[in-house]
Formats: sequence, C-alpha cells, structure tokens
Amino acid sequence: MIIFQSGMVLTFAHNLVSPRPPVRPIVPSGVFPPCFSLSAPNSHAAAFFSEKRGSAALGGKARLVTRASASTSLYSPDIAQDLGDVTIFTADGEPVMFKDLWDQNEGLAVVALLRHFGCVCCWELASTLKEYKSKFDSVGVKLIAVGVGTPNKARILAERLPFPMDCLYADPERKAYNVLDLYYGVGRTFLNPASAKVFSRSDSFRKALKNYTIEATPDDISSVLQQGGMLVFKGRQLLYARKDEGTGDHAPLDDIFDVCCKAPSA
Repeated sequence: MIIFQSGMVLTFAHNLVSPRPPVRPIVPSGVFPPCFSLSAPNSHAAAFFSEKRGSAALGGKARLVTRASASTSLYSPDIAQDLGDVTIFTADGEPVMFKDLWDQNEGLAVVALLRHFGCVCCWELASTLKEYKSKFDSVGVKLIAVGVGTPNKARILAERLPFPMDCLYADPERKAYNVLDLYYGVGRTFLNPASAKVFSRSDSFRKALKNYTIEATPDDISSVLQQGGMLVFKGRQLLYARKDEGTGDHAPLDDIFDVCCKAPSA
C-alpha cells in the first residue's frame, strides 16, 4: 500500500482501462510492498470506479474518515442469521456455511474479515491474530479468519506466514463482505487517512513479510479494493462490530480480547 503516491492511483486507473499492458509502479526502496497487484485489464475493471457501499472512488464524493467506530448498532440483531447461510470455503477447498463455523447457541467467536490474501496488511493482521490465538483459546474463544480469494490463495498465506489452516477461510466472491456492507473502493484502499496507521507498526510488518509473496493476490483484480472488519459473537448475539475505514486500519486486538473476557455468561 502506497498511500503517499497519489499519482500512482491515476496510473493504476489508467492501466485498467488502457488496451496496452499495464505498467507496474516502481516502489521506492525502504517502502512496504504494495497491497495489490496489477494484471491485464479485464471485465472487472469497471468495478474499480464504483462508489459501492459508502466508499470513495476516484473523483467520488464519499467522505473519508480517519477513525473507525466500533458498535453493535452497525448491524441488525439478526446479522448472525443473515450471515448464517453464506457459503465460504475452508483453505482446503471444502464449502462451509457461516452458521457452522461456531456454536450458534453459546459459542464465543472472533470473526476477522481480512482484505485479500495478497495484501501485505492482510498478512500483518493474520500474523497478529496468530500471536493472539493462544489468548483466545485460553478463554474459550474460536478464532475465524476470512480472506478474499480462492482457497489456493488462502493456502499460500497459511503455508508461508504460517497461519493455522483450520482457522482460515476463503470468500472468493466476497459474499460475507457484501452482507456486512464492508467498505470497498479506490478511495478507501489508497486515499483514506486512516491507512497512515500502518507506519506505526513497522516492526510487525517486517515480521509478517519475511515470507510474503504477491502470488497470493486474487485473480479477480477488483477484489483488491475490498476492506475488512471485525466481529465478536456469543452464539448469535453480536457483541462487537467494526468496519475498517481503510487499508491497514485494523481493530485493536486488546479491545477484542477485552470484549471476549466480558462476554455475558450463559
């Protein structure tokens, strides 16, 4: 992600609609690798310029916010049921419904919706989640990480990071992201001031990127504009919800763990 190279966004946009092969932007030395990859234009190019789900496209008027708010009021009390019939995939490629990912009666679950599997910020968040997993396990919380891309892309992250395969799921069509109305667009991905937070986490980035490969980027290039979010459930009850305002704008995991520890008992 190169949030300070505004000219790159225009080059990126031009490449999508130009019949010529796209030019890969040059990343200055010492800068984190990009959170997206470029490939030849395809039928999804128009999706980059849609002002979808409250996001800002190039030239759009949607407001960019620097601070994400966490509130269960983001969703209806039935959001677990709305998600329940959404089918995603295990990293091994097996289809699974959301309602089968955790105990819908009393089970505590942290559902982390990552960006796409080729995003360096996705790898950083996955690395941090892996470090917290033992803490979640200690209080009986199931960790569920969902990323954008096909199962084979999920396996690349799981094997190279590494990340526990039994906690990782793939949502190639972004069905769960659509149900949750998570942000999407060029503005959210490249221009949101909230993305500046990544510069305060250089150590965690370096650690996560030791085995990083851009090969985990989805074949559907429009997927790279999808933002993520974080939810905490107890059964079907939503305890916490947060939409990431921009690339790298992740929920503080200390806050997530605190929510889990304060979850109402049965």
